[in-house]
Amino acid sequence: MRYAIMSGKRIHCQKEDSLKKIKLCAAGLMIWSLVMAGLFVFSQGTEIKPVTIGQAMPDITLPTYQGGTFTLSSLKGKNVMLIFPRGFAAETRWCTIDNYKYAELVDLEKSAEIRKKYNVEVVFVFPYGADVVKQWVESNPEQLEKIKGWKNPPDPTKLDEQGKARMDRWRTFYPKNFGMEKGKVPTPFPLLIDAERKISKGLGLFTTDWGGSKVDQCITSVFIVDKKGICQFKYIGQSTTDRPEYEILFKTLDRLNKGD
Repeated sequence: MRYAIMSGKRIHCQKEDSLKKIKLCAAGLMIWSLVMAGLFVFSQGTEIKPVTIGQAMPDITLPTYQGGTFTLSSLKGKNVMLIFPRGFAAETRWCTIDNYKYAELVDLEKSAEIRKKYNVEVVFVFPYGADVVKQWVESNPEQLEKIKGWKNPPDPTKLDEQGKARMDRWRTFYPKNFGMEKGKVPTPFPLLIDAERKISKGLGLFTTDWGGSKVDQCITSVFIVDKKGICQFKYIGQSTTDRPEYEILFKTLDRLNKGD
């Protein structure tokens, strides 16, 4: 009888150990599947802080110019290119480089379907309210015409040496010609309204004094976030003309897609 009782205890303990192992395995599988699904990647904290390459990008939720709300973590499974234009270059003057780069990207989307090609969503973030973002959108036709005027003055033969140098510089810096119709500016990419500057300030991009210009603006920057919410590319401009070429950004996206 003594042996039978001990045997029963031994069997009972074996069952408990087996159940514990099953529970541990199940828990492990659940955690692994969640990690693989990328649910723990985006930083969900309320405070936005500067991010470095290899870190989880802070989650972003902002209203869009087009209507509705944008949330970065909702795009899990897709690359995201976050572009922070400068905005104002002076109190009553927009940065023409922003308009040119925007027009160039709109043209690339139209001709090459870059979002589909690179599995990416392109997002612009402005440190202004909806009314000011609307002004920026509506300024594009006039800004692009201004660039054309710099490149093609009425009579180049009458320019002095400084004038010719400026014309050549504009033609080199703005090699392509873009135009937009007034009242029909295309907005294929989400334009985010960071009116409280929570994102722009949190990432260390908003400033009121840059390049000698004292006005509310962002330091021009680009972030590329991969499908799991990790920042894989970060470019902070050293001046208003210091911006990465789109070819470099597309190569980064291509590398990320091939690394899947």
